[in-house]
Amino acid sequence: MKNRENGVIKVWDILVRVFHWALVLFFFIAYVTAEEWDVVHAYAGYSILGLLTFRLLWGLIGTRFARFKQFIYSPQYTLDYLKSILSSKSPRYLGHNPAGGYMVLALIVSVAMTALLGMALYATEGGGVWADSFIAGFSPGWLDDTHEFFANLSVLLIGLHVLGVLVSSLKHRENLVRSMLTGTKGRRPNDIQ
Repeated sequence: MKNRENGVIKVWDILVRVFHWALVLFFFIAYVTAEEWDVVHAYAGYSILGLLTFRLLWGLIGTRFARFKQFIYSPQYTLDYLKSILSSKSPRYLGHNPAGGYMVLALIVSVAMTALLGMALYATEGGGVWADSFIAGFSPGWLDDTHEFFANLSVLLIGLHVLGVLVSSLKHRENLVRSMLTGTKGRRPNDIQ
């Protein structure tokens, strides 16, 4: 999928991009409806779980840059990468860089925990798909606190993700937001694939 004329390479396929922006949308909807519209909030959470289920599967069988094995590096390699950001010698990656790879995993876990705990909490109130399950008997107090903790952790991670995108975009003089819209990046001689 390379265009050799202008050095453009397809990095993120349409499914990764739709997943990314749909997750942004549904998380935003869930976050802003948390106190007001239980049904909208719940359906946003169900949508998030569906998206995450797809992403986990696509991370195993998807296209090259979508696969987890392409962007999950050893902890030491990732620490070395983080140190290199402070120097002028940090490498540019075509797909996710090592820090971005761990951020993907952290966001998946945090957002999934938020949604699953939200489903459990909704069940204690008699709503949702788990309303008639054993979960409905749980105490809503700790569920509410833990659900809120993971929602706020997710917001913190999203902020760090956006900061990382900005730093990487400035450092490597590229627009990563545009890349997540178009799916393409300009190829450079020293890119790490």
